[in-house]
Amino acid sequence: MAQDVRKKLEEELKILETELKIDIPRELQKAAALGDLRENAEYKAARDRQEYLQARVGALRKRLSDLALINFDSLPTDRIAYGSTVLLLDIDKDEEVTYRLVTSEEADISKGLISTTSPIGKGLMGKKEGAEVEVKTPQGVRRFEVLKLTTMHDSQ
Repeated sequence: MAQDVRKKLEEELKILETELKIDIPRELQKAAALGDLRENAEYKAARDRQEYLQARVGALRKRLSDLALINFDSLPTDRIAYGSTVLLLDIDKDEEVTYRLVTSEEADISKGLISTTSPIGKGLMGKKEGAEVEVKTPQGVRRFEVLKLTTMHDSQ
């Protein structure tokens, strides 16, 4: 899972760095040749794109370094953590829901993939099978019971 995310981020980083090093300087040079830079929309657009790319490249590099710090061998085998799949009972709705905890890049609620940094993901982290969990979400407090836990280690 994390390897797929890392690969996707590295590919995006490579594309953005190429644009930043090759395409943007070319656009800036063309726009500068048009004359007065104060009233030059092409120059302003290229500068704005350059700033965006620099910020995004920085964010991608930080995220890649964060992912490199995850030690998968140290993830717990008896508690909810990254990569865990959990069957929950939504106590208030009396419904069962299944979620898998993933990185924010992989999150897709329609597929049952929630981020470890989402309110529900944060609330579930470290809990064991049988635990009752109260989670504050933007829609209000939700209560769950952990019915079944499958960790990343169990599914390998």
